[in-house]
Amino acid sequence: MAAPPEKTLRDLNGSWIMNTSESGDTDAVLSLQGVGWFIRKTIGLATVTLNFRQYKEEDGTERVDIDQAISPGFQGTQEQRALNWEWRDHKDIVFGQVKGRSRWIKITDLPDDDDGNFMRQGWDEGTLDGGDLIQSYVESLDKGWTADQTWGFELVNGVRKYTRHVIVKDKSKKKILRLKIHYDYAGPAPGQ
Repeated sequence: MAAPPEKTLRDLNGSWIMNTSESGDTDAVLSLQGVGWFIRKTIGLATVTLNFRQYKEEDGTERVDIDQAISPGFQGTQEQRALNWEWRDHKDIVFGQVKGRSRWIKITDLPDDDDGNFMRQGWDEGTLDGGDLIQSYVESLDKGWTADQTWGFELVNGVRKYTRHVIVKDKSKKKILRLKIHYDYAGPAPGQ
């Protein structure tokens, strides 16, 4: 289902289902990140749902907490992000020990290189008019890869989708994969 117009980066609350037919090759990215064949194939055949809860803490820090559900019946990961660009360590069942940070970033502040161009292009008019994206950067402490993402909305075949532009680099920074992951809106998240 198309993302309703009231859903913006300021309100991602709800359930979003990964659209595998419209997204890039997640198997290649997971392989570069050292995820085993069985888990990659399971994820490739499953329905991946992100259940967002976006809110502000009493101190004004904006948070985006995501519970990932993988159907049928597999435990997904949890993403707990504070949009303050401070590092946070996390042990993940799929990716191992990682550290990450997230923030709001102006589209014009992205670097003027191949990565920055990929991260800034393709957004819908509403995202461009707002001028801000959410950026999430993660480093694997176990395997050395990095993943840099920008979040926004795109029109895909005329339908508005929540989208992540993802750049993953191996430890040497010589192998680089770029992909877009598109999500369909599925309604309120459980408990919302």
